[in-house]
Amino acid sequence: MSLLLALAGMLAAGQSAAAACPPDPPLAYVCGAEKPEDVLVLPDTPWLVASGFSPGAGLKLVDRRDRQLTRWFTGAPDQIQPDPALTRSCPGPLDPALFNARGLSLRKLDAGHWRLLVVNHGGRESIEQFDITLGAGPPRLTWRGCQPMPPGQVANAVASFADGTILATVLTRPGTSIADFVEGRVTGGVWRLAPGAPSFTLLPGTELPGNNGLEVDPDQRRFYVIAFGWHAVVVYDRTDTRVPLARVDAPDFMPDNLHWTGGRLLLAGMRLDEPACGGLRRVIDGVADPMRCHRGWVVGELDLAHHRVATVAYGLPAPGFNGLSAAALADGDLWLGSFQSDRLAVLPLPHAKEAP
Repeated sequence: MSLLLALAGMLAAGQSAAAACPPDPPLAYVCGAEKPEDVLVLPDTPWLVASGFSPGAGLKLVDRRDRQLTRWFTGAPDQIQPDPALTRSCPGPLDPALFNARGLSLRKLDAGHWRLLVVNHGGRESIEQFDITLGAGPPRLTWRGCQPMPPGQVANAVASFADGTILATVLTRPGTSIADFVEGRVTGGVWRLAPGAPSFTLLPGTELPGNNGLEVDPDQRRFYVIAFGWHAVVVYDRTDTRVPLARVDAPDFMPDNLHWTGGRLLLAGMRLDEPACGGLRRVIDGVADPMRCHRGWVVGELDLAHHRVATVAYGLPAPGFNGLSAAALADGDLWLGSFQSDRLAVLPLPHAKEAP
C-alpha cells in the first residue's frame, strides 16, 4: 500500500508539472530550468548543459532522449577538487545555494574530458571552472577553481581559446546603464585573462554598447562579440583588437548569446520591433523597458562569407516562453534558453542540417 501511494504521488506530481507547463505548439517545454540563460550541447553525447540565472539555480544537466533535467552541481565532496593553478585568486569553493549561473563555454581538453566555464553572480562575481568527465552513465562534473572579475565588473558571457586564454564580456561597466546601451552609448567591454596572469585586463577597442554574447573562432585567430545596443555581431582579431574586423547587423531581432553548435555559429534573441509590445524597446525617464511583454523570437546563423545573419527559425510571442537568449542545435532539434522563463523550449527542425 505504501508503494502504491508513493507511485500515485509521483504520477500526480508528474501530471501536475505537465499541466503547469503545457506546450505552445510548435514549442515543447522542459520545465524547472529556472531561467536557463545559456544552453550548450555536450558534443557526441545525448546531454545538454543549461545555466540558471537566479540565486541557487546553478547548472542543469539535460538528457535529450527523455527531455528530463537534473540539478548538476550540488556541492557534494566528490564534486570539489580544487586545482592549485585555478585557485590562487579564488576565495574558496562555490556555494551551490548561491550559485547564479549565466553565460557558459565548453572547451575540449582531451578524449572524454571538457572544461566548462561559467559566469557566476552568486556570492561573488567570477568565472567558475569545472571539469566534465565522460563515461558510462551521466557525465561527471567537478569544480576546479574560479577567477574573480575585476572590482566593479560583472561578466555576462565567457569563452576561451585552446591555449587557455579566457575572454569575458561586461555588459555595463560602473557608471553606465541598460538605458545607455539601448540608446547606442558605449557601456561594456571584453576582458582577457592570459594563461598565468593574476587578473583580467580590458582589451582596447572592444568597448561597445552592451557587450553580450561571446564566442571564439575554431581557427583561434578571431572572436565574436554581440553588441546588444547595436543588435549586431562585431568580429575581432585576437592579436590586435583596436579596430574591429567587421560588424554584421541582425535583421529585426536583438541577439543575446552566440555559440558554435552543430558546426554552425548560431545567435538568438527577441524580436526588435514587436507589435504586441508596442513596437521597439523604449527608454522612459532614463529606465529601459525590461521586456516582460512577450515578444516574438529569432534564431539566426552568422554567415561571414556573405556578411549577413541568415534566419534559421522564428516564432510569434508564446504564452509560456519569453526572453529568448540562447540556442543549441542537436539531432534536428533546436533547444532554446531564456533569461526570464522557468523552462527550456524545444523546436523540431526536420530540415536543419548540422555542418561538418
